[in-house]
Amino acid sequence: MKSVQTRMVWSYLLLIVLVVSVLGGGFAALMWNYYYGSAQSSVKQRAESALSLHSRSLSSLTVKDQGDYMLQYMVESGTRLQLLDSTGQIRIDSDGFAPDIRYSTADVKTAIAGGTGSWRGIDPYYGERVMSVTIPLWNETRVVSMLRYSASLGQVDAMVSLLIRMASAVGIGVILLFLGLSLILAQRIVKPIRELTRAARYMAEGDWTRRAIQRNDDEIGQLAETFNVMVMELSKREKLKDDFISSISHELRTPLTSIKGWSETLKESEPTEDDEEVKLGLSIISKETERLSGLVEDLLDFSKLSARTMELHKEVLDFNGPVKETVNQLAVREEHTRVRILATYDKSPIVVKGDANRLKQVIINLIDNALKFTPAGGTIRVVTRAEHEAAMLTVSDSGCGIEAEDLPHVTEKFYKASTGQGGSGLGLAICKEIIELHGGQLTIDSERGAGTIVTIRVPLMREE
Repeated sequence: MKSVQTRMVWSYLLLIVLVVSVLGGGFAALMWNYYYGSAQSSVKQRAESALSLHSRSLSSLTVKDQGDYMLQYMVESGTRLQLLDSTGQIRIDSDGFAPDIRYSTADVKTAIAGGTGSWRGIDPYYGERVMSVTIPLWNETRVVSMLRYSASLGQVDAMVSLLIRMASAVGIGVILLFLGLSLILAQRIVKPIRELTRAARYMAEGDWTRRAIQRNDDEIGQLAETFNVMVMELSKREKLKDDFISSISHELRTPLTSIKGWSETLKESEPTEDDEEVKLGLSIISKETERLSGLVEDLLDFSKLSARTMELHKEVLDFNGPVKETVNQLAVREEHTRVRILATYDKSPIVVKGDANRLKQVIINLIDNALKFTPAGGTIRVVTRAEHEAAMLTVSDSGCGIEAEDLPHVTEKFYKASTGQGGSGLGLAICKEIIELHGGQLTIDSERGAGTIVTIRVPLMREE
């Protein structure tokens, strides 16, 4: 498996090699054209200057006399001059020799055809790289001879070769420099990613104390910060889960113990004993069974909400209806708890589209919580009204209230405030989810010792 660092280095290396190759190729082509173009221009300029000065004299002479004239008046240092006949055969060169050689290079062929030709290559007679220019000499209507100017390219070749070697060395140096820089840059980028991977591996092994180091304020730094926030949230959720398991185990153990104990008592009781003990046992079994049923229902609802499989059976209804039914249902507890439930309903129907059973579940939970935390002699007020295109329900109590540090978390799953009361820690979380499924909102306002106010808002049914 190739690492990110290796892929980054290869990417940077290929990019810089491509850039250096293009720039180096352009530089080499520029130097090549400059030096060899200058050599060609220089030789051609000499040839044309000589032709303009001596063409009139040469045109009236025979080929033999042209050779003598060339040796006497046209020979220059640094340039080899050759006199060729109309077939390309050398008649004489600037050294005074007449070697037996016939040129068939491109410049000679062009001159035979009547034009001025140029050529660069290895001279077939002298064996060195030359730049040659051949111009024709006319006798009225035909080419009778040709002058061939040639200059050695040894120094030009050496200079061009030196420049290309220097450019290659600079290019290799640049590539090596960028290779080192890319290694350093890739290491700086990959190092925090490796630390994140290492922290994630420790976390997968159960060590929730590991944190990623935020080295820079960039995308990777933000990723490290997000990772740390995620670890903190997961740690908190893990603690909530452990607390929930411990709490629910205790909550389940208590009614089960009561049911088991009273079942054995009733089983062993004599038929002649007073029925009061039997009634008490059956009452406790009923209450504890109801508690177990409530816990199981909370867990089932939580499972559905977590899996996003809870379905609402919505219908058009008067929001006052579920509230009235719930208040009437729980009013029987006033005598036992000695807490008054005062309800005020909006005079006009509050039409909403919702699931009546789920709304009753929310209202029961809210009033039940208020009864649980309101001391004897206290009051619970239930108020419905329509306000700002929303059906409003307010459940306020004169109970003990909620601590400031617990208030932001009471609607979180498995969270239980330190009140000493039992429960699964799911009730308010489920209520909040159900109201949000209706498109509404649940808010809680409380102060320690001053009671609690819970408000839910459900969108009103729009008139067609």
